[in-house]
Amino acid sequence: MKVLANDGISSSGETLLKEAGHEILEHRVSQEHLIRFINENQVDVLLVKNATSIDGEVIDSCKNLKIIGKSGIDMNNVAVDYAIEKGLYVISTPHSYSRAAAELVFAHFFSLARFLHDANRMMPLEGDTKFNLLKKSYQNSTELFGKTLGVIGSGNHAAEVIKIGISLGMNVLTYNEISKTEKVTLDFFDGQKLVFELKSVKFEEILEKSDFISVINTEKSGYLIDFEEFEIMKEGAYFVNLAKGAVNEVTLVDYLENKKLAGAALDVFEYEPKPDIQVLMHPSLSLSPNLASVTIDALEKTGIELAEQIIKISREYYAHI
Repeated sequence: MKVLANDGISSSGETLLKEAGHEILEHRVSQEHLIRFINENQVDVLLVKNATSIDGEVIDSCKNLKIIGKSGIDMNNVAVDYAIEKGLYVISTPHSYSRAAAELVFAHFFSLARFLHDANRMMPLEGDTKFNLLKKSYQNSTELFGKTLGVIGSGNHAAEVIKIGISLGMNVLTYNEISKTEKVTLDFFDGQKLVFELKSVKFEEILEKSDFISVINTEKSGYLIDFEEFEIMKEGAYFVNLAKGAVNEVTLVDYLENKKLAGAALDVFEYEPKPDIQVLMHPSLSLSPNLASVTIDALEKTGIELAEQIIKISREYYAHI
């Protein structure tokens, strides 16, 4: 099969595809020239990230396409249902980014709990003149060990957050809208494994009891966390959001201002790519620009996951013609 990885693919994924006999087209095609390029080159597989859209026009116009692949789990730029209706295979990479996303959650938790997000701002400005004052201002930092972690979400991303929380000695509570139990396996360097099964608790219990709360994904449309939810949260809790559109940022800032929350972190924003200035400037917020999936490890794993699916599908496809 001819594969156009229009937004790139990792070297490991490319190697797997070539070893399996597939041809990788070394091109980056603009959206306006995409249909013509696919047809002129008889592309079988189109892989994209976020820069390329695959809508109904592309699907209808490119009769040779057999597989559409998207890096990640967010399929907003792919007409998934229509592609399936037209008989195309649609693949994604639900596993590759999970660890990267979970580790970012805890990067923010550690930063907030030890005031690193603020210390990194203030040390260059006042470290040479107010060193002892800065040290004193950060004396109310806290540890994660023994604290309660509330994980809101489901799937691989949430499972990885749970694993890290358990490994840090946290008491883990989970809530998701899909299943009532979450089974996770911790794999250790020496081959040992530990299996944990956690029963999902009520949403309100997560808010009431958790010292650290992570929203990793959600099926709900509209705000998952707003005035009523912040009211229920434990005094002095820390909150990290990686779910697009899940949090009312105006309300979040209010609850940081009145000290109900000790701190919060955002990796996604209501107004991207121009987040609200009061969010960007707030000293109790730890911020990152959509970095949940951005590690070299995740990118490599994504390419491998896509390649393995393409190879499997192509074998099945040609076995039936």
